[in-house]
Amino acid sequence: MSGSSECFYDPIQPELLYLHSVTTYKLETIYHRHNAYEIYLFLRGNVHFYIENRCYHVQPGDLLVMSPEEMHRAFILDESEYERITINLKKTYLFQLSTPSTNLSSCFDHRPKGTGNIVHLDDYNLKQMLQCTNELEGLLASDAYGTDIKINAAVAQLLVMINVWFHNNSFVPNDIMPELVRETMDYIETHLNQDITLRKLAEVFYMNSTYISRQFKKHTGLTIRSYILGRRIERAKFHLSEGLSITDACFQSGFSDYANFIRSFTKMVGISPGKYIKQKRDVIEALPK
Repeated sequence: MSGSSECFYDPIQPELLYLHSVTTYKLETIYHRHNAYEIYLFLRGNVHFYIENRCYHVQPGDLLVMSPEEMHRAFILDESEYERITINLKKTYLFQLSTPSTNLSSCFDHRPKGTGNIVHLDDYNLKQMLQCTNELEGLLASDAYGTDIKINAAVAQLLVMINVWFHNNSFVPNDIMPELVRETMDYIETHLNQDITLRKLAEVFYMNSTYISRQFKKHTGLTIRSYILGRRIERAKFHLSEGLSITDACFQSGFSDYANFIRSFTKMVGISPGKYIKQKRDVIEALPK
């Protein structure tokens, strides 16, 4: 993924992307989101994990899930070995695996945005999880007859298990996001269709604008300006998905210049607003009726 503070939409191409990674150097990602669900299992390291306006110092056995709408980032604090498993799944893929009585995307979608993202697995459940991921990893490396069906079965089994854990979850993680950064994010979210400047934020929070800007960049990897732009693009995508015209989506998302909106949307999403609408319609038509 690009390290540019202006690029934090990281598209996933395949329907299923599995990565088991070990990093031995300090790594800082910026806030980003994908066009797919994400399952993240933390195994070892010294890491702060950010989701929306929350931050957690993750522990071995912490299992996190993120929807495509949820911004997140990992901040590696030192050079100790950082091991994790990430699985990205397209929405259409989960719909195909689900049944009328078993919605496998429940753990991603049926909760408030930015909350309920994490469970902590005890030794028994962690062992179960790793058995499933090891099996999936082996299948993905195979080209034997019937492997595709076995992969779908392994993913479905894994998702059933994860959904049960989240459905019965009582774990309350310790949120260590600095109050100033959280409040800045919340203010931006509720004032997206207004003019938001550093001067205005300084007035709202009675703090120096440079200090606000530096703290925000430190904890998000993004400038406030690029963060606002990203949120406005996401708001526009929501409006377009709800059937608003491109013009209405533009101005109701806080853009004052239509041409700038088209340029910014196309750059960040990878397609124009018109093509985005068509793509969403195609996805809906492809879903099981």
